[in-house]
Formats: sequence, C-alpha cells, structure tokens
Amino acid sequence: MNKIFSDKKINLGRQVDLDLAKAISIIFMVFVHCLITAKFFNYSFDPIYSRAIDDLLGGPMCAPLFMFCMGVGLVYSRNTKSSIMIKRGITLLILGVIVNVGEFISPHFLSGYLLNNWSLFPIYGGLVLFTVDILAFAGMSFILLGIFMKYKITNKQMLIFALVLSVIGTFVRMSVFDNNIINLLLGYFIGTNIHFTTFPLFNWFIFPVAGYVWGQYFIKAYKDKFFRFWPIFFIIPVIYFIFTLDIDGAFLCDDTHYYYMTILDAVFCLIYIHGAMGLCYFLSDKLPQKILDVAGILSRHINGIYIAQWFIIPAGIVLLVYLIKGIVFNDLIITVFSIFVLILATLLAMGHRKIKQKI
Repeated sequence: MNKIFSDKKINLGRQVDLDLAKAISIIFMVFVHCLITAKFFNYSFDPIYSRAIDDLLGGPMCAPLFMFCMGVGLVYSRNTKSSIMIKRGITLLILGVIVNVGEFISPHFLSGYLLNNWSLFPIYGGLVLFTVDILAFAGMSFILLGIFMKYKITNKQMLIFALVLSVIGTFVRMSVFDNNIINLLLGYFIGTNIHFTTFPLFNWFIFPVAGYVWGQYFIKAYKDKFFRFWPIFFIIPVIYFIFTLDIDGAFLCDDTHYYYMTILDAVFCLIYIHGAMGLCYFLSDKLPQKILDVAGILSRHINGIYIAQWFIIPAGIVLLVYLIKGIVFNDLIITVFSIFVLILATLLAMGHRKIKQKI
C-alpha cells in the first residue's frame, strides 16, 4: 500500500507532466534568448522582469530541465541501440553547427550590411561556427551514452562518471588560453571561453545521465507518492538561486558562472528539477485541456523549435532595429516578440516534420 514503485512499468505512452516540463523549458528558452539578444541594442527592461527571465526562469529553470528531459526521453525511446545513439549524436553535432549559422553568422552579416556595425556579433574568423551550444553538447552526450550502452555500463557507474566529470569541470572552468583554436577545441569538454562554448560536456553531462536514471524510476512510480514532497524540492533550490544572484563568484553572477556551473550548482538544479516535475504532475489534471494540448505540441517539436528560434531571433531583432529607427526594447515589446518567435518557430517545426514524413 505504501510502495512508491511498481514491479513493472506503469507510466507508459505520453506523459502529460513530462510534456509540461519540456514545454516550460522551451518557452523559457525562447524568452531568455530574445531578451539577451535585445540587450545588444537599446533597451529599458524593468530590473525584476530582466532578472526573472535572464537569471531565473531562463537560467537554472531552463537548460538543466531541457537536458534532464532529454535523458528521461531515452527511457521512453524505442531506439536506444548503441549504433543508433551514436548516429543521432553525430547528427546533433552537425545540427549544432547549422544552428550557429543562425545564431552568429547570419546576424553578423545582417548587422554589418543593414546597421553598418560589423563588431556587434563577432564571428572570430568563422570559429564561432563550431561554438558548443546545447545541440553540440547533446550530440556529445548521445555519443557517450551510446558507448555506455554498448559496453553495458550500469546506472551507478554512469552516475559516478558524470559526477567525476562535474567535479573536474568545477575546478578547471574558465581556463582561458591565448590561442582561440585551443579554447574552441577544449571548450567541447571544459569551460574555456564564453565566445566558443556555453555547455561544456564535463559540467553538463550530469543532467542527461541523471534524467536517464531518474526516468527508469519515474516509469514505474506511483506518482502521487513519488512526488509527495515536490514543494520542498522546488522551494529550497529556488531560495538558493535567488540568494546567489548578486554574490560575486556565485552561480548566477554572470553568464560564465552559469554556463560553467559547479557541482554544487548542478546538485541544486537537480533538486529543483524533481520539484518542477512534481509541480507539472500537480498541474497535469488541473490545467485546461487546450493548454495541455499546446504543451504536447511544444514537447513533440522541442528540437525543431530550438533550431528554428535561433534563425528567427537574431535576424528578427536586427530587422526591427533597422526598420524602426530609435526602437528601445522594453518588457512589452520583448514579450510580444518572444510570443511571436515561439509561435513561428513551432509552425516551422511542425511544417518541417510534415514534409519529412511525406518524403
């Protein structure tokens, strides 16, 4: 009667709470990317709005949850053969390069030709094309997980390996070298230079691994018991996030400290994620069906949305500055723009999937 887990898998098929979590992560991601891109130009954001989006909702409540859900998704995937995982990882690495065209290369030339400002989005001789963003990190993670599965590495061994990487990443982060190529190559593994790497493998691999292990419990869990104490898991790390906002050298004091987070930061993020998943479970039978349907759409197309938004946001912001002279980005403008980007990116992702299925 008091068992938390069943002896068999009981949470099969699409999980509404998991869809909600993935939807929340991509919504926050779009908002924070719009905000940080707008800050290259004239802006006047309310400090509370900026902190909420940039440092909280779009920070520890965003990318870690995104990557954790990626790990959970492997538990529900039918394609977890080692060879398939490695091929998928290589595909994601290639997609990461393609996304960098939209995120860095395209706005560099647009701002240069339209705004006569070639230094606004520096490309460092084209090296930013190989910047380590979420998709590049995801690609490396899939390759590594594929190797683990080939050699039947246990959950315990995976977790220990990920923890060791996180500890190493904690102590070697911000090891900037004079050579940009070295910064770029090492940046795939450790935090070197913010221009070339935002999600190094060592510091972030713990999230998909933890998601994969957590998902194996989640699929067998009696959710009312599994998430019984979710408010505690949610509140404690949020307090940590808020109180470290302005501490020099702490988690959220700047982009570098966030992207190259320490093992302590990662642990608090993981605690938060269980709380967030519990909140999503709590809301799953209370929200209107239309909202749940939208969450399902965002969840199913999350990768496509992520790719599309980086081709829309920088180009869209540059075009707005070019077309509306003297525009000052504020809370309302960037909120409306973020919603527009989210809708357009979703439609593009859905359209791409339909075309792909027909082909």
